[in-house]
Amino acid sequence: MKGDYCTREGAERLKEQIEAYWAERGHDVRVNLVQGGFLASMRSARTDVRSNLINGVPVKSTENFA
Repeated sequence: MKGDYCTREGAERLKEQIEAYWAERGHDVRVNLVQGGFLASMRSARTDVRSNLINGVPVKSTENFA
């Protein structure tokens, strides 16, 4: 399934898309993949996509203001 972002392969594609999107705009966004447990409702294990975005926006670094 092409739009299934819960599988490891789909989560990796999503990670790459998010990082590329923000890199093109000059932001260093970190995305991590975390293997989740088995979910009976999905009938499979899941992979969570986590990032350092806050409300979908990159965090401003305090290093730039020193």
